[in-house]
Amino acid sequence: MKINYDKESDALYIRFSDSKYFESDEVKDGFILDLDKYGKVIGLEILKASKNLPKESINKVSFELLSEKPLAK
Repeated sequence: MKINYDKESDALYIRFSDSKYFESDEVKDGFILDLDKYGKVIGLEILKASKNLPKESINKVSFELLSEKPLAK
């Protein structure tokens, strides 16, 4: 997973996978999912991040492990 924040454009991008990009879907104003050709989410872009997220979220990232399955090596 890679996380980038661009202060100039105020955009936060989270890349979940190295799969090849196929298309995007804006699921909510300013929240855009990037999908691969199978419809799997490979990234999330949040526009106007400072307005759409609590300020402390931009400087601090936390996540929850959704599977107890070990990651492939």
